[in-house]
Amino acid sequence: VSYLNSLPFVYGLKNWKGKTPVDIQLDIPSICAEKLISGQADIGLIPVAVLKQMSNYQIISDYCIGANGPVTSVLLLSEVPLEEIETIMLDYQSRTSVMLTRILSREFWKIGPVWENTSADYEKKISGKKAGVVIGDRALKLKGKFPYEYDLPEEWKKMTGLPFVFAAWVSRVELSDDFIREFNDSLKQGFDSIEQVIDQSESKELNRQDLSDYLKKHIDYKLDEKKKEGLNRFLEL
Repeated sequence: VSYLNSLPFVYGLKNWKGKTPVDIQLDIPSICAEKLISGQADIGLIPVAVLKQMSNYQIISDYCIGANGPVTSVLLLSEVPLEEIETIMLDYQSRTSVMLTRILSREFWKIGPVWENTSADYEKKISGKKAGVVIGDRALKLKGKFPYEYDLPEEWKKMTGLPFVFAAWVSRVELSDDFIREFNDSLKQGFDSIEQVIDQSESKELNRQDLSDYLKKHIDYKLDEKKKEGLNRFLEL
């Protein structure tokens, strides 16, 4: 995924030492999902919301893009409080965050807004009673710019008591145990090298300290049992 939150994974894969060559492509989450579903890619870090559309898949790694509380990069931004929102614009780059917003609206916030699909630069239309879901690096840039800001995984944890998984490493092809082990080791190398990742980053959105806080405190990369429980709950809803 071409967001700051996947920098450790990109670092690990670019330093790939496995026997089988890999080709790395960077895309926004919704395109990653489309490429995997259409067969243009064998493995993808894909939004977990699309798992419901897939009949044959395998989650192949102990790592994910997750959060156990506020993540700072998946936000509902508004000029008015929740109960006054009439329309919510949905981020065109997202699948999981869009579905999470719908679930929170129905199950937790108890609001019934009009849903509006979007295209580039829709964030500029957030005004009055029209709110917007914004994810990734654009959300980091807009954080603190609106009077009402709802961090979606933080709201999910209030509702369920569980952490949230945004994206998981998924394969639609049969992979050998050796390859899966090498792949996981490569991701672990990236995870263990976060300081080097931060030093090498050319982020225009965050300074070094904010990037460090984001990658080390807000993104939770381990796909542990609690996150699997949160993922299953999300898919049920």
